[in-house]
Amino acid sequence: METRKTNCHFCGYLCGFDAQVEDGRIVGIAPDPTRYPYDEQVLAGCQRWPMNLDVLDGTDRVNYPLKRAGERGSGQWERISWDQALDEIADALCQLRTQHNSGVVASLIGGPHTSFWPLHRFMSLFGSPNNAGIGQICWNPRIWSDTLAFGWTIEPDITDETQCLIVWGTNPAESDNSLFWRSLLRMHKAGHPKIVVIDPRLTKTARIADIWVPMKPGADCIFALGLLHVIIEEELYDEDFVSRWCAGFEELACHVKPYDPQTVAEACGISADMVTRVARMFARSPSTIITGRGIDQIGENVLPTHRARTALLAICGNIDRPGGSLLLQTSDFTSELDLECTLKAWDVLSRLSLNAGQTPLQSYEGYAHLKESMDRDGRRLPARYLTSAHPDLLLKAMEGTGPYPVRAAIVEATNPLVTYADTHRVLKALLGLDLLVVLDYYITPTAAIADYVLPSAGAMERATFQAHGGVANFAYGGAKAVEPYHERRSDYEIFRDLGMRCGQADQWPDATFEAACERALAPTGLDWEGYCQMGMYAMPNPPFKHKQPDDAGNPAGFATPSGKVELASSYLEGLGGGALPYPGKGYALCSQEFVEEKEGEGWQHLTLITGGRRQPYNASMYLNHPPFRAQRPLPLAEVSQATACALGARAGDVITLATDAGTARFIVDIITMVDGVIHADYGWWHPELPVQMPDLGGIFESNVNVLTRCSLDGAEPMIGTWAYNDMDCMVKVGGEKLTFGADIQRKASFA
Repeated sequence: METRKTNCHFCGYLCGFDAQVEDGRIVGIAPDPTRYPYDEQVLAGCQRWPMNLDVLDGTDRVNYPLKRAGERGSGQWERISWDQALDEIADALCQLRTQHNSGVVASLIGGPHTSFWPLHRFMSLFGSPNNAGIGQICWNPRIWSDTLAFGWTIEPDITDETQCLIVWGTNPAESDNSLFWRSLLRMHKAGHPKIVVIDPRLTKTARIADIWVPMKPGADCIFALGLLHVIIEEELYDEDFVSRWCAGFEELACHVKPYDPQTVAEACGISADMVTRVARMFARSPSTIITGRGIDQIGENVLPTHRARTALLAICGNIDRPGGSLLLQTSDFTSELDLECTLKAWDVLSRLSLNAGQTPLQSYEGYAHLKESMDRDGRRLPARYLTSAHPDLLLKAMEGTGPYPVRAAIVEATNPLVTYADTHRVLKALLGLDLLVVLDYYITPTAAIADYVLPSAGAMERATFQAHGGVANFAYGGAKAVEPYHERRSDYEIFRDLGMRCGQADQWPDATFEAACERALAPTGLDWEGYCQMGMYAMPNPPFKHKQPDDAGNPAGFATPSGKVELASSYLEGLGGGALPYPGKGYALCSQEFVEEKEGEGWQHLTLITGGRRQPYNASMYLNHPPFRAQRPLPLAEVSQATACALGARAGDVITLATDAGTARFIVDIITMVDGVIHADYGWWHPELPVQMPDLGGIFESNVNVLTRCSLDGAEPMIGTWAYNDMDCMVKVGGEKLTFGADIQRKASFA
C-alpha cells in the first residue's frame, strides 16, 4: 500500500487528496487539507468527491477507442487500437485539409475536467481558428471589458477592509458550494462586509444578503447606470483616483444623468430607495463586485453591463486597492498564449477566422489591438479563448453557407447536444459532418453520433495544471495517482500523438504532460515534483502597481492607450459600438406570429431564464450518478406564487415551454422570485435511457436548449454573446406526462 498525492476533478477547485494505491489501483481516498484550497470545510460540504472511487471503474465508462460500426447513432461500435484510431483520424483530417483548407476542422470544448491548451495547440498548428465553446457566454465578456478599461484583468480582493461586496448574477451556494460559498457564510456570520445579491430569484445566496435586489432579467446595465448616477450626483466617488487615473469621467457623468433612481426603479422592477441604498453602500470604499454567468448570458446587454461594472469599480477608487479589486499579474511560468502556439500560426488563423467582420472585438483584429497596448507591460492574454469562433458562424460553415466548409469536429469535455444553444440545429450540423471525434468518459448523446470515441483519463488518472485561464500568476493541481485504467489516455497524450501524425512533431518536444508542465514551470525555479507537493504555484500580488515607477521613473499607469482607466472607449466606438455603455434589448425566441397563435390557445408569454446551477449536478454532468438522481430526479421550472396562480399551476405539475425552435417539459417548482419570469433547469438529459438515435438519451424532452438560439441576430454585436437569460417563451400547464420520473430513485444502476 502506498499513499500518493493527487486531485479531484469534479469542479474547478481540483481539491487535494491522498490516494491509497495498491497494485496500481486506487483503493481509498482522503481529503488533504494541506494543499489547495486548504479548507477542510470545503470537502466536508461537498457531495461530489466521494464519486471518485465509484467512477474510476464505473460500468458506463469508455475504456477503449471505439469506431462507429453502423449508422450514426445506432449504438454499434467496434473496439480498435489507439494506433488505428489516431492513424485513421489523422489521415481523414489531412485529406480534408488538402481538399478544402486548414479551417475544415472545428473543436468544441467545455470544462472543467480538461487542459485546454493541448487541444488549442493542435488546432493552431493544424491551421484552424475554429475552436468554439462557451467563451462568449462565460468568462470572455468580463476579460474583454476588464482589459478595455484597465489593460488587464482584475479579481476581487475581499479582506477585513472590504466594506461592501456585490454578488451579481451568480449563486455560489449552488454553482460553487465550496471555498467561496464558505467564505460568504463566514462574512454573513461576522456581519462584515455588507453583502448585496442581485438576482431575480431568492436563492440560497440571496437569503444571506443584507440587500437582495430582485431585479427583472436583463435590466442589469440600467441598474449599474443608476448606481453610477447616484454616486456621481451625490459626489460619493473617489475624486483623487478619478482625476489622476481615469479618462472619460466627464463623458460618463453626462451619460448617466438620465438614469435617476426613479427611472431605473421602473425599468428594473424595484424601488427607487433600493437603487440609492445600494449605491451609497457600495461607495463606502473599498468595495468590490463578483459576477457570474447571470450577466455573461444576457445577449445585447452583456458588454454594456460589464463596462458599467468596470466604471463603478474605477470611480470609487477600487482598482488595484486592498479590499477592492487587484489587477492580476502575468504568469512567471510559460503563458497560455505560448502554450497554445497561436502566434506561430497567426497569419493563417486570422485569414480563416469566421468572426472577421462579424464580431469586431471577439476576433483576431480585436485581440491585436489590445495586444499592442499590453505588450508595453509584457502582458500576454490567451488568444484562443478570445478569438474563438461564434457558434452561429461555425454552424453555418458546417451547413454549407459559410465562407468555406467545416467538415470535421473534435469534441472534448462537453456535450453540445445538451449544452449548446439550438439543439435541433446542432444535431443536424454534426450529423452532416464527414468526421466527428469525441473525447469523453461516457457515451453521451454527442458521443453517440460520433465516428470515433476516444477514452479520456479522468480524475486521479491524469495530472492537473490549472492556470486560472492564463490571466494570473497562479496555478494549482498536482500529480496523477495511478496510470490510467484500461486504455484511457490524457488529453495531452491524445493531441500530441495526433499532432505528430499531422506534421507537428517539432512543436511537441515533451512526451508527457508532466514533462510539458515542468518545462512551463522552469522560469519560476519550481520543478514538477515541488509543484505537486505544494499543490500550487502562487506569488504575492502587491497593490497599487499603477503607481510603481517604470524604467523612466514615471508611474507605470495602466496598459491602455491612454495609460489610465478608460471609462469611455474610443476603440469600441470605432468598431461601431458605444464609447459608453448603452442598454440593449432582450433576446427574442418567439416570433410575433408564434406568440399570437399560442395566446389564442391559452398559453402565456413569459420571460425565460436558464443556466442556473443546481447541486449536486454541474450543467449536464453527473446525471448518470444514481445517488444524485435519487436526490434530484426531475427537471424543474421555477416560478413565483403569483405567476403559478396566473398559469393555474401547482407545485409538481407538468409544464410545457415553447419557442419557435421547439418545446420542452418540466415540473413546476414554486419559489420566491420575480413575477412573470420562469427559470428552467439547464443541461437535462436521461443517461439511464439508451443513448442512441432517435431519442439520444431523452435530449428532446426536458432540454431547455431545444428552445434557445445562438444566432448573431439579436446577440451582443462586439463579442457575439447570445442569451440564456432575458429571453422569452410561451408557457402552458400540462402536456404529456414526463416519461421518466420518481421511479428513477429505485434504479440501482444505469444501462
